[in-house]
Amino acid sequence: MPGAARKRGLAEVLEHTFLHIQGIGPKTERGIWRKGIKCWQDFLNFRGTVFSSERDGFVRRELEESIVHKQDAAYFAGRLPSPEAWRLFGQFGQNAVYLDIETSGSYQGPGEITVIGIYDGRTVRSFINGKNLDEFEEAVPGYDLLVTFNGTCFDVPVIKRFFRQVKLPPVHIDLRFLLKRIGLKGGLKAIERQAGIRRESEVEGLDGYDAVMLWDAYRWGDEASLERLVKYNAADIVSLKTLLDRAYERLRNDAMACLE
Repeated sequence: MPGAARKRGLAEVLEHTFLHIQGIGPKTERGIWRKGIKCWQDFLNFRGTVFSSERDGFVRRELEESIVHKQDAAYFAGRLPSPEAWRLFGQFGQNAVYLDIETSGSYQGPGEITVIGIYDGRTVRSFINGKNLDEFEEAVPGYDLLVTFNGTCFDVPVIKRFFRQVKLPPVHIDLRFLLKRIGLKGGLKAIERQAGIRRESEVEGLDGYDAVMLWDAYRWGDEASLERLVKYNAADIVSLKTLLDRAYERLRNDAMACLE
């Protein structure tokens, strides 16, 4: 029943989503909800006509396929508009990886990758140039969601240039754009301050320029600088999870309000 579907939907948004179906945009989705069709099963059970007999048949077939592939993140990644990838977090968030890279920097571009940090919500792993960076490529397959801050423009292109055969998770949530939707703008550190997130004193106030300087110091023999750089990178990725949790709760609540 629709009421039961709404109750389940408080935990996730995916089954209320119709945007992954060809030809359905936000306005049409809201129109479906206003007809009392709050979730996939509601549409399949609906006895009236939503669009037309032919169009309704197409949508029903798509929804039946959606139910079959509900545990397959890649299925939805290829269908859901990228700004709405956050809707998959409720279903696949337990298998998300939060990622951030540091680079050496140069006048002509980002330079080489110095550190890659990944966080699965429990454990941080660091991959360091000259030590274990090559292990990164084997560490990321198997995750459903990739979460970054500005990774669309920076982290992902740099990684793909360095690791030509890397297989990143099928769904990418870039928090730079998602957080703007809930009023959090600027760089990651500025957003952390707006959100009341504090870092450990050892890395408080550091930024990307400092990360480059720390790597240079390490290359000149200062091992403590590498340790500090790794901690700085780890603070970035742990912060990403906190921010995504908050953004998802806000956007989910907004979506659920439309279903009432």
